[in-house]
Amino acid sequence: MDFLHFDLIQLVTTVGVWGVVGIIFIETGIIFGFFFPGDSLLFTAGFLASQNFFNVTTFITLAFIASIVGNCTGYLFGKKVGEKLFTKEDSLFFKKSYLEKTKHFFDEHGNKTIFFARFFPIIRTFAPVLAGIGAMPLKPFLFYTIFGGAVWICGLTLLGYFLGKTIPDVDKYLLPIIAGIVIISLLPGLFHILKKPVVNKQ
Repeated sequence: MDFLHFDLIQLVTTVGVWGVVGIIFIETGIIFGFFFPGDSLLFTAGFLASQNFFNVTTFITLAFIASIVGNCTGYLFGKKVGEKLFTKEDSLFFKKSYLEKTKHFFDEHGNKTIFFARFFPIIRTFAPVLAGIGAMPLKPFLFYTIFGGAVWICGLTLLGYFLGKTIPDVDKYLLPIIAGIVIISLLPGLFHILKKPVVNKQ
């Protein structure tokens, strides 16, 4: 677990603002970006901004733009590639099961999926692609993309920033906080798995 703490801090300080912004773009717009830890990276970036590693306003602005451009890229990719993704074989950078899980989420929540997806690892990567495949109208797509991006980026980044500013020696507690964020981000997916009806095989 100490490695997780060291790895995230080192990653953000090494790649800097533009590196984290690039990761946010990839996670929200490119299907092989599903494995990036966007939630914990945003929180860590906010914490480092509170320690004057970089300007928090600049980071939030750039990360927000990247999240919007990323979603739009995924949307256009979905429109172009379409249903071919459902017949594509699994590979190192593509899992059809993730696409199907996101489709199920869309069936449950409709267009609001684009907002909710921001807070679900993996689903936030594939939701814009599914929106493009399903020909979701551009206006509601942009509305939920902008709204969700603002809440996600600002919420997690400012949480890390204000904790870093208000709690003395908060870096001592950074590991359990980040671990908690990771667990919380996984809970919705776990809830959806557990609430599925059990099929009685006879």
